[in-house]
Amino acid sequence: MVQKTRIALLLTATGKLLVSFLKKNYMAADNWQRVAVHINEIGFGNNQIAEVKLGGRKLCLAHHAGKLYAFAHKCPHAGGPMADGYIDALGNVVCPLHRYKFSMSNGHNVSGEGYFLRCWPVEIREDGIYVDMPRSRGWLF
Repeated sequence: MVQKTRIALLLTATGKLLVSFLKKNYMAADNWQRVAVHINEIGFGNNQIAEVKLGGRKLCLAHHAGKLYAFAHKCPHAGGPMADGYIDALGNVVCPLHRYKFSMSNGHNVSGEGYFLRCWPVEIREDGIYVDMPRSRGWLF
């Protein structure tokens, strides 16, 4: 019984440290990075998707139904370039390689294959367009 209590305390302490680390490094307000000063600076294609760089990392921005969305530039299935895909009638981004569909608001694979597309929140502010994307802090994150 004493051993189980020690393990539980260790797991609780480790969990608190991990949550504290994640909040400090990946949920901080300084993760918001400006992508552009104005929407006209973003080179959207005919498909209303643009590939941009933010902090040395590529991502896609999409403009659909008056909203902006940010998501990974490669499909999680086979690495297809999402900027070459399209937005379907329901507002899902569709990979150009195998037509896998993802919700642009939460990344869920709506066509049922079980993959997840990384997404980030976007804000339009007075001084520009911002994406809440953690800055890279090394090889692990």
